[in-house]
Amino acid sequence: MNAVIRSTGLWTPDESVSNDELVACFNAYVERFNAENADAIARGSVEAKNPSSSGFIEKASGIKSRYTIDKAGVLDVDRMRPRVKPRANDELALTAEAGVAAARDALERAGRDPKDVDAVICSGTSMQRTYPCMAIEMQDALGIEGFGFDMTVACSSGTFGVVNAINMIDTGMAKSVLVIVPEITTPQLNFRDRDSHFIFGDVAVAMLIEHEDVAGGEGWRVLGRNMMTKFSNNIRSNFGFLNASEDPEPDFEDRYFVQEGRKVFKEVCPMVAEMILNDMASFGLKPDQMKRLWLHQANINMNMLVAKKVFGREFEPDEAPVILDEFANTAGAGSLVAFHRHNDGFEAGEKGLICSFGAGYSAGTVFVEKL
Repeated sequence: MNAVIRSTGLWTPDESVSNDELVACFNAYVERFNAENADAIARGSVEAKNPSSSGFIEKASGIKSRYTIDKAGVLDVDRMRPRVKPRANDELALTAEAGVAAARDALERAGRDPKDVDAVICSGTSMQRTYPCMAIEMQDALGIEGFGFDMTVACSSGTFGVVNAINMIDTGMAKSVLVIVPEITTPQLNFRDRDSHFIFGDVAVAMLIEHEDVAGGEGWRVLGRNMMTKFSNNIRSNFGFLNASEDPEPDFEDRYFVQEGRKVFKEVCPMVAEMILNDMASFGLKPDQMKRLWLHQANINMNMLVAKKVFGREFEPDEAPVILDEFANTAGAGSLVAFHRHNDGFEAGEKGLICSFGAGYSAGTVFVEKL
């Protein structure tokens, strides 16, 4: 193959929320709700809400904290969601601002100028608006010629964007493609839902994919890639522009992220492990050749199970690094952020796997070798 991952870049908000802070706000809400509905709860017409705990969150997910675009709004018991200030049409959108920062980091690490890039792919769980494309706005802000487009495949958005970039390079459509994954995910959360209020964090990550002739022998050669999807309602968000036209208009809570966590765990883990092993066989690779797995960062228990099935043994923490403790679930950005943070210590010829999995269901694999 002709594609090389040349560099990556990262942006995070300035503010982070710990489990303890999140739980204190949630439990204050629960206490208020139960007090205000005490009579109905006693009659059995309203179900009492249960408090949460930092221990529960960490055991269930491995998450200890998350970055957020607005800490005050998230921890305001009267609001419990980020505050986003509207911007004029001639101002850079919030999502674009995050993506541009990550892209500039990736370009700087590679010593590249925006004029060296042929295309921009913006791939994420959801876009700030329908059109014009976020990718085109970021392309303009960066001063990149060529073209840009948006795409979304939920938690596989990052790897699917990378695969599209690889394909464009292999077919000669482009020599250099910037994949930007801006995941402003905290606005998708129902912070009043005990089962999901802790899941997401905000981040943006970028990956520069180049033709091997351009890369100059630096970076990570792509050995193989694959994508798969299988429809499931077990992870869902019903948010969309048609909501305002629905009659009767749906409750806002119906537009938030929801999931059947236990079903997802039981169905996705074996599906992903099987896909990885089959892809390895197709590309002439073996599990013992994988020095590191950069897996989707949704749940530490899912990652541990998938990694164990792939390696066929117990594994060391650095063989499947986790960033959940700091970032939480960053949707389509997770596996790319893990790669960005933990791609050190490789000698030329050593191999690894970037892998996503999530809503759809969807899964993507990108096998790489250090140059």
